[in-house]
Amino acid sequence: MQTFPAPAKLNLFLHVVGRRADGYHLLQTTFRFIDFSDRLAFTVRSDGIIKVMNPLSDLPEVDNLCTRAAKLLRDRSGKTLGVEIYLHKQIPMGGGLGGGSSDAATTLIVLNRLWGINWDRARLMMLGLELGADVPVFIYGENAFAEGVGEKLTQLALPPAWYVVLTPPVHILTADIFACKELTRNTIPIKISAFSMGAGHNDLEPVAARMQPIVGDWLQWLKQQPGTSKVGMSGSGACLFAEFPEASSALKVFERIPVDMCGFMAKGLAEHPLLHF
Repeated sequence: MQTFPAPAKLNLFLHVVGRRADGYHLLQTTFRFIDFSDRLAFTVRSDGIIKVMNPLSDLPEVDNLCTRAAKLLRDRSGKTLGVEIYLHKQIPMGGGLGGGSSDAATTLIVLNRLWGINWDRARLMMLGLELGADVPVFIYGENAFAEGVGEKLTQLALPPAWYVVLTPPVHILTADIFACKELTRNTIPIKISAFSMGAGHNDLEPVAARMQPIVGDWLQWLKQQPGTSKVGMSGSGACLFAEFPEASSALKVFERIPVDMCGFMAKGLAEHPLLHF
């Protein structure tokens, strides 16, 4: 059975630059895909039933974004087919690495072909936005500078990089961070050229560190490591990353991770592995 990747992403910076009348926050961020992935496999059914065959014990199937994505695509396309989905999780849940959004995007991309729907990427991205603000970039397939609620994307050619990613054993709800009174919501917007020169930080980082002190402690350890070109928190956390221009520098830091910390090392991708699927 063929399996398909659903890669993690890092937010190399994340600014909250305003708020819409409907309460959604306006953001600027850069999405970077990394070669650390969930894997999905699909078996088409003729009876319209959609089912995850190995459901996650702590996630009701009704909340599984793979199931929701498949049902949304089936209903909007008018197809009567179903699918059995096999999901092999590797990306930590609730860590700011976009695992659920990536799983949903891979589901839409693959079923778009397996069910013979053949919509273009732009139409799939609009559908994906209904599932979550991070879903469209995984369908878009390119590392991107994002604005709006994260759906206005501009392709970025990012240089090769390697990452040490720490995965603190805590969950931080995105909604809780955005509801926090202390969150900065008026960061001055930057241009892509400013990000390319190294500008940018994560406005959610200090709020997350106050909610979960382990985030600040582990982040401080990363900042003390030599050779890194950028250190930060991805999304709303709690995962943290350090960027290195060479694999050897990243490996040296990865091998120094204390026994009471956990994480992984990954290479930055030039594009989503299913971009040309």
